[in-house]
Amino acid sequence: MSSYLQTDHQFPSVSSQNKKTQVNDDGSVDVYFGPKAPPGKESNWVQTIPGKSWFTILRLYGPLEPWFEKSWRPNDIELVE
Repeated sequence: MSSYLQTDHQFPSVSSQNKKTQVNDDGSVDVYFGPKAPPGKESNWVQTIPGKSWFTILRLYGPLEPWFEKSWRPNDIELVE
């Protein structure tokens, strides 16, 4: 049984293991959530369904010292128009 939001995506995620994921010049990755992908950002998009609740999970494999020192944390989700 899957707890994923039922969308057109088989595995709704953005992963560093996906060679199509767009990485910013500083090494960060922007992830977009919404019913439609921003143009040109499809590889960094997780589809949502209007009116359905969802939540994010951040899974880190081999985090670096800033994670353990608590000097780095992911940004809050921001509304993009």
